[in-house]
Amino acid sequence: MVSRANTSAWNAADSPQGVKDDLKTDPPCHSRACAIQDCLQKSNYSEDKCRSQVDALYECCNEFYKQNGDSASTVSCPKVSLLRLKMKQRAQGL
Repeated sequence: MVSRANTSAWNAADSPQGVKDDLKTDPPCHSRACAIQDCLQKSNYSEDKCRSQVDALYECCNEFYKQNGDSASTVSCPKVSLLRLKMKQRAQGL
């Protein structure tokens, strides 16, 4: 599993270059998905403590679909319809 050196510092406000780099990995956005797993394990599976990692994955996945179309897929990202729903819910504070 690929992970960032300090996943607790991982945040969705990473540089645009970070997203571009993560889109080039195989599979795309994989390091961001792994960062969520690392965070969950370190926080005794407290999802609230891993919100920034989830946001970062969603940011990467959203860019993945923008670049590759809605029919694209990667094991690291939810299906585009679920991603859009989750992003909308997060924007509304749900």
